[in-house]
Parts: sequence; structure tokens; C-alpha cells
Amino acid sequence: MTQRISETAPSHTTPPTDYPAGLREKLMAAVRPEFRSAVLVFEPDDPVFGSGPCLVGSCRRAARLHGMCCAHHQRWNAEGRLDKEEFAASTAAQIRGDGTLPSCSVAGCGYGRNSTGLCIAHVRQWHRADRPDLDAWVSTRPPVTTPAPHGQCRVASCELWATARIPLCVSHAQRWRKAGRPDVEAFAAAHEQTPHHSESIDLLLLPPRLRLEIQYALQQRSDQQLARLIPKQVRHAVNVLARSGMGSLLEWPEPIWRERIQSALTGRKASGPFLAYARTQVENLCYGTGWEIEYPRDEWRLRNLGIQDMRTRLCFGGIDQPWLKDLVKRWARWRLASGIGVEQVSNGIRALNRFGAFLARPDLNIEGLADVHRNVLERYLAELQTLGRTESHRRAIGQLGIFLTDIRRHRWDASLPADAVLFTEDVPRQAKRLPRALAEHVMAQVEDPANLDRWQDPVYRLITVILMRCGLRLKDACRLPFDCLVHDADGAPYLRYLNHKMKREALVPIDEELEQDIRDQQQRLLQRWPAGVPVLFPRKLKNLHGQVPMRGDTYRQVLNPWLERCDIRDANGQPVHLTPHQWRHTLGTRLINRDVPQEVVRKILDHDSHEMTAHYARLHDTTVRRHWEKARKVNISGEKVSLDPNGPLAEAAWAKQRVGRATQALPNGYCSLPVVKTCPHAKPA
Repeated sequence: MTQRISETAPSHTTPPTDYPAGLREKLMAAVRPEFRSAVLVFEPDDPVFGSGPCLVGSCRRAARLHGMCCAHHQRWNAEGRLDKEEFAASTAAQIRGDGTLPSCSVAGCGYGRNSTGLCIAHVRQWHRADRPDLDAWVSTRPPVTTPAPHGQCRVASCELWATARIPLCVSHAQRWRKAGRPDVEAFAAAHEQTPHHSESIDLLLLPPRLRLEIQYALQQRSDQQLARLIPKQVRHAVNVLARSGMGSLLEWPEPIWRERIQSALTGRKASGPFLAYARTQVENLCYGTGWEIEYPRDEWRLRNLGIQDMRTRLCFGGIDQPWLKDLVKRWARWRLASGIGVEQVSNGIRALNRFGAFLARPDLNIEGLADVHRNVLERYLAELQTLGRTESHRRAIGQLGIFLTDIRRHRWDASLPADAVLFTEDVPRQAKRLPRALAEHVMAQVEDPANLDRWQDPVYRLITVILMRCGLRLKDACRLPFDCLVHDADGAPYLRYLNHKMKREALVPIDEELEQDIRDQQQRLLQRWPAGVPVLFPRKLKNLHGQVPMRGDTYRQVLNPWLERCDIRDANGQPVHLTPHQWRHTLGTRLINRDVPQEVVRKILDHDSHEMTAHYARLHDTTVRRHWEKARKVNISGEKVSLDPNGPLAEAAWAKQRVGRATQALPNGYCSLPVVKTCPHAKPA
């Protein structure tokens, strides 16, 4: 009987002969006894694998939906979604599957019953009798006096009879098939270890080495406590691994491993992230982390290099030339070490990927860096014209020019030709654009307190106010520290933040209302995490201890729905679609147009140069001229001077006044003497 069962169970491939040396010993030393079991049981209040007990009475299952376990949540839905407290008080904790399984209603029959209350054999007899009244039919049946024909169920706590083919009762046989047909004896022993009120993960389907690797990955997930992991997802992942037939997570190289896992997922896509996490953890244990491990790879895992960023990998697989790939890797490593941001480094790698694809063309016959002459670069510049004069075009040329300059400066390869240079003139000139400030008609709607109150989450409302009033970049706003408030000697509040683009701290003045909103957010965080958190806006998911800040993409996803709820429209009555960065442009333009000195605006926006702030000052020039046209102008004798602002001399007169203000300033005005002459007077003559 047992032999027949083992033949139907899935077969495992023999672990490869090139299994990493020493990995088993490392796993045996690393996996603690509580994770060494083939069936892992977790309590509902486990910080990673649980989510608190169910609301219903003494039910000890983990709450997964609306504070209830899945079974009670289904019952709550079926009863019309009553008040949760009333439902929890009036509903029994026991659900289907709890307690001892009932036997057939016919006296003496030890087989398990189905929905009719009869075993399969008696159901057939009842059907042959034309299905009379069930209770009356059962009362006329003679009691079964024969012993169990195939013995009792192998599950020790079960008193039902086993089926003909499987030494399990009908109910446990059904669970055995659903579990993937593991070894019957192991299944029966595991069933005894799993209390009904707990979450469990059954690893019986996995071969010993693979089972040990998954145990280590689960232990790592428990120790790191970065995000919750539902045991049901792990059970799905175990079934995927069992179907794949692999004996180890490291059995194949990563690209092949990913293909095989993807083909085995088949509707279990939620299990993919855990499987990738498990392979990474086992690989790190086997080979270690650091530059010695990551540098030879075509895909650098930045977290293994101690770099925490939203972008977790840098890929070099698109570069086919070994000589070019080595140079790009060296360049990327130097840039990361020198403090250049991951996004900028990634832009450079993408630009070199495109350049490498161009050099691979057979008609160029490029065999090394020594063949990359100026004429090759000029052909590449011509190829890039297909992109148009876009930012991608400019970035591709700029990053390639920096790459060649760094090779020559650091002497990474002396074979680089002297004429392999890109000049400033090679980069297409970008048309100067006006600031993307929002119209005051739109800002009046956005700033309306009633519309701000339509934010369903106070966190997003506060971020919106900070972006509008302080002009922060979205990345800087999402990563504000918890203690972001400072005060000067007069008690005036300031917002302290890190300018990630310039890699420096900056301050921006705020009002008392915004200060109070920030303090309210701090109190909400302390209520959830009494020990405190490092950031003002923690990520809502996969962030058990509030250490990870919110991503800018999260805010962008909720911005447009908020605009739709508020029905924000432009002057033409069309729905408004805006980007968070436009609020920064709007603040700069507003300040300039209110005659705030340009240096002050530069300080508030924390620009690195006056040229950037002068971008907003072009609107200021228009504003000042409008006031000049409306103002009453007089000469030295007090006589009114009139000039048609639309006349042919208007532009020249305006230019003359601007120069006069700057070069011929007097205590009570300025001298209108032509600028080609010198005015000897420091006061009106």
C-alpha cells in the first residue's frame, strides 16, 4: 500500500554534482532548531508570519481580512456583513475542519461522511433506493458490525476508517492530495503537529537540500522583520518548487533559474517575489557579499554593496563587447564610490548600452577601444538624430562624453585615440522654456481648504501642502526626517530637509499652521510606533518598523484621483493634470513676481546657481514692465512724460530705463541721460 502511494508522489531530480561546496554545512550551522522542522507553525501574533488573532471569540487563527480569519470573513460576508462587534460576539469560534471529523450516520460505519451525512458507499445505496427520506432511511439500515476493512486513518487523532487505496480517511486523503501527495507517514505526523488555531508552512514536498534552503530563507525573513509574509503564499511557493523538480535554489544560473520558475508559477505569481528573495539569501550565505562577489556579475545587486536605493540593481548584460563592459563596470564602480547617485549611474549605463549596440554593427568593424575614433563618434551622433532633440538624445551624448573623459583622466585604457572627444557643440542646444508654473486660477482651486480636506489620508494632504508652500522636490518631501522642525532665535519655524540633488541640508521658512500639521503627523507616528521612527512619511506597506520612507511614485498614484474628486479645471474648463514639480515652479514664480529678491528666492529653493533662479526672473521682468507702463513718469522739472507702451520706442525705452536703474541710480530716482555719456551728478541737477 505504501509503495503504491510513493509511486504517485512527485519525483525529485537528483541534486546536481556541482552543488556549491560547503553550502550544506553553512545552512546546517545557520538554521536554528525552531526553523528545522518540516512543518513550521506560527502563532497569529507573529510579527512577520501572523497578523493578530481573529476577532471572533476564542478563534486563534490569524486575522487576514477586516480583522478576521479567512473562514470567519467568508461567514461574515454570507450573513450580510453585520456589525463586526455583534458578529464576533454571536459567532462560534469553531469552523469546518475543527475538532474530530464525524463518521457516517449509519450506526457502526466508520467511514467519513460527505454533505449528506453518509459515507460514499451508503450514499450509493440511498440513491439506488430512489432517495427516500434520509432520516427514515438511515433508521431502517442495519448497524455495520464488520471491522474496518483497511484499518484506521494514519492520522493518530482521527478515528475514521481508511480508504481502499490510501491509508487515510476520505477527508484526510483529500487534504493529502491538495498538499501535493507527500509521503503518507510524514503527512500524518505533520498533521498532528499543526494545531487548528495556527498558521503553518508544510515543507514535506521538498527534497532535503531545498527544504533546508527554504527554512533558511524563512528564518532570514523572520529575523529581518521588514515586511509580513503570509504562510499561504509560502505554501504556494513550495508547490511551485515541487513542480519544478529542482533540488536546490542554486542548481542553475540565475537567468535559467528565473525562466524555469516563471514557467512553473502558472497562476501563482504572488509567490515569485518570495522565491527570488529565497535564492538571494541562500546565494549570499554561500558566496558572501561585497564588491568581490558583485563586480564580476552582469547584474549588480546594490543592497549587497551596502547601497540602499529605490533602484536595487544595475544591469550590464546589454553590452556584448567584453572590453567595453569592463570599462563601463569600472566607470560605474568609481562613480558610485565618489558619491554620484544611483539614478545618474544608471543613466550612464543605459547610454553605454546604446553605444555598445551601435559599435556591434558589422560594417564598423570595431574590435577595441583603439578603433573608436572621432569619425566613429560622428557617425554615432548622426544615428542619435533619430531620437530627435529630446532629453534622451542629450543624455546619451552627455554620458558618453563623460565616459570618454573619465577614461582619459584616470588612464584606464591608454589605447583611447586622442581624437575620441565629444565637444560641447555636439550636444543639441535645448530651447529655453518658461517655468511650468500653474495658473493662479488653478492654484486657487488646489489651495482651497475644502479641496485639501478631500484627501482621504492626512499624510497625502500634508505632503501636498509642503510641496505647495515650501517648493520641495517630491523626493525630498517624501524623505523628510521625523525631527524636521527647527526654530531661530526669534522662535520662527523652519523646515529642515535634505536636498538629495545637491546632497546637502537646507532650510525653508514655514508658517505656524504648517508647523502644527507636521506636529500632528509626528503624534500619529508615535501612536503607532512609540519607540519612534526616522522618517516623517513611512511607507505604508512592507514596512513593519517604519524605517523605510514613502516613494514618490506612491504619491503620484493618488494625486490624479484627488484632482478628479476636487474637479480641478483650467481656464478653458478642461480637467487639470499636473506634476508635483510644478508646485516648485509656481512658488519660485510667485516669489519673483512679488518682488522678493532673487538671492532670497535662490535660498528658499536651494538652487546651486543664480542661473537656475534667473529662470524664474524672466517673468519678473514682465511684471516690472507692466508696473512701469502703468506708473506716472516725470522728468527733472516735474513735467509728466508720456510714452505709448505699444509704440515703436517702447522696447528701447524699457531697455534704457533698466540700464539707467542699474548704472545711473540717484537718491530719488535715476538719470535718463543716454548711457553713452557720463553723468557727473550724484543728485538731480
